[in-house]
Amino acid sequence: MPEITKLLQAWNNGDQDAMNKLLPLVDEELKKIAHNYMRNERAGHILQTTALVNEALIKLIRENTNVENRNQFFGFTAKRMRQVLIDYAKRETAQRRGNRAARVDMAEAESELSERESLQKSKELEMLEDALTELAKIDRRKVTIIESRFFIGLTNEEIADLLGISASTVAKDWSFARAWLAQRMNVKE
Repeated sequence: MPEITKLLQAWNNGDQDAMNKLLPLVDEELKKIAHNYMRNERAGHILQTTALVNEALIKLIRENTNVENRNQFFGFTAKRMRQVLIDYAKRETAQRRGNRAARVDMAEAESELSERESLQKSKELEMLEDALTELAKIDRRKVTIIESRFFIGLTNEEIADLLGISASTVAKDWSFARAWLAQRMNVKE
């Protein structure tokens, strides 16, 4: 049994030290996942890759989620990263409503444009979360495929192994889910 899975099982059984041993083994992969999320965020976002990883892990640990294997661990953590970014986006959107200056100079105009771009990304992230939540009500497996491919970076074969289905089924579900998501994201503008 791989070391990560052994440590996850020990953690599930109450061994708090297992998480301390696990983190150095998964740190690089978690940072890659966080980087995938952060590449779509505005420059100068308050969260950096390491902070996003830390906040997601805190959420996962506080929830005391029972994680059985490596892929499930990365999937759960990736979902927590998305939740952290959505929480930040919602707070940012709420803070910025109605805070517009009537007259601005050039530097303030550039700042205003940057804020609008940031607000748009926040809205898009909220729309993505809403769309994924809606899709999960219809077909949870397709959401798992989106999360595994887009956010974690797993291949169709790895996802197929994780879900116990064929790689061709993953490819079909991925194609459907992308089209469905694109349609939902465009409709909700």
